[in-house]
Amino acid sequence: MDTTRPWYRATLGNRVSLWASAFLLAAIYAGSTIVTPLYPLYQRTFGVSEVTITLVYATYVIGNLGALFAFGRVSDQAGRRLVSLLVLAVGGASTLLFLFAVHPAMLFAARAASGLAIGVGAATATAWIADLHPNADKADASRLAAAVNLVGLAVGVFISGMLARYAPSPLRLVYVIYFLVLLITTAVIARTRETVDSPPREGKEGISLKPRIGIAPQARMAFIAPAVTAFATFALLGFYAALAPNLLANSMHLRSPAVSGAIVAELFAASAIAVVAAPMISPRVTMFIGLWLLAPSLALLLWAQFAGSLALLIAATALCGIASAFGFRGSLQEVNRIAPAERRAEMLSAYLLCCYGGNSLPAVGVALLSRKIGHLWADVAFAGVSVGLAAIALIVGARWGRSES
Repeated sequence: MDTTRPWYRATLGNRVSLWASAFLLAAIYAGSTIVTPLYPLYQRTFGVSEVTITLVYATYVIGNLGALFAFGRVSDQAGRRLVSLLVLAVGGASTLLFLFAVHPAMLFAARAASGLAIGVGAATATAWIADLHPNADKADASRLAAAVNLVGLAVGVFISGMLARYAPSPLRLVYVIYFLVLLITTAVIARTRETVDSPPREGKEGISLKPRIGIAPQARMAFIAPAVTAFATFALLGFYAALAPNLLANSMHLRSPAVSGAIVAELFAASAIAVVAAPMISPRVTMFIGLWLLAPSLALLLWAQFAGSLALLIAATALCGIASAFGFRGSLQEVNRIAPAERRAEMLSAYLLCCYGGNSLPAVGVALLSRKIGHLWADVAFAGVSVGLAAIALIVGARWGRSES
């Protein structure tokens, strides 16, 4: 094959750029779960309550919301590469705040900056993957982005847990390593092909930061099911990410960050495998499978807590990961399906609000409730509310989703 031909070089360049944008997505998402196995260590180091640590976790959503309301579309105007480099700079600042944290306030600032970087970076990298992917219908691009997202989450929490357990300076070393990863990512992205035509070159000229969030009137009832599905799915993910270390400590007397990191990594790894391996079926069916799996997943999780069984927890985590993958993929595809083309960006922003709310509010609620009725019964209440939400989504989806097909 004549590799000097321009078309071959362009194809090869696209392929390299595609994987570079995928690496960017994995790297920024890895940063969001690095802190998960470290929460109990921070709690002991700074002498703060479990509620305070859960609020640190939830502060991530403040950054996400800032990204959504102010910067969600900025890479469409300023260019993927420039925005990605700025995101990596903010991610580096967040990493340094964690690295040198000497007060809980620094954890809040670091977590908010992390949420901002990941919120903007995820939108930018996902759009970049779609730009560069050779498949015109973008289904494979969406699947690749979802899988890379989940792999990054799994790798970040797993490595952090192992380093915290077996390496020195558990609250420092992982951030040094991650900062180096960000530097490498920056060097890669600086050479990645831009896909936005003629981005503005001077300051913020021509760039609009006005948020676009809304639901098309003709799709409001059909939007309820995927919105509730997203909230319940991300509530489950947030429950694990924020509360798994304390669940292991209180129910099974396991306080090793390596164990908590491995359990949360299993959740995201199971989700990634489900995203890649599951056949492409209709969005509604995919979403409904996730909803139907939610109740047995939570029942198995509660059984593991009642029995204090690590084996049951491992099984429950795998099932929760599969349920989350189907719920997330199906609900996202369903929103894309029902949204009018001219309102798609607005409806996706509304959908993301549901995701962010589910990721933080229930975890904080469980932490507050556990102070009054204990961890186990607070988790029972969480499971009951989640199953109720799943039932609502199933009923509404069966009635109004079909009419939109």
